[in-house]
Formats: sequence, structure tokens, C-alpha cells
Amino acid sequence: MAIMKRRLSPLKPNQNIDYKDIDLLRSFLTEQGKIMGRRSTRLTLKQQRQLARSVKRARILNLLPFVAKSDD
Repeated sequence: MAIMKRRLSPLKPNQNIDYKDIDLLRSFLTEQGKIMGRRSTRLTLKQQRQLARSVKRARILNLLPFVAKSDD
């Protein structure tokens, strides 16, 4: 029988994700500017919802771009 290891979240359990913390938000975005999924970021469901809400607020306030610029 295989033993499942519990993956720990990269954030502390009670750490709030704030829309003003741009460096933290960018660590959860892809190069295209998309929000990474829970499986790859190892966030809890509550933290993932909070992350999505914060990224969307930062985009509306023009702190983060909606789409990353391409160098064509």
C-alpha cells in the first residue's frame, strides 16, 4: 500500500494574499499572465480563491497587466 505524502502549501496557513503585494502575485502567474492552477502552485482551495480575487483586483487597478506583452 502506497503512503500518500501531504504536500505543504508555499504560504503560511493564515497568510493573507493582498492585491498590493505584486511580487507575491507574480510568482503565481505564468509568462503569459495567466493564473497558475492549484496543482502546480500547491495552494489550498481557500488560498487559490483569495489569489484569484487579488490578481483580478490588481489587474483592474492597473497594478498587473491583463496580458503580457509579446516581443514581435
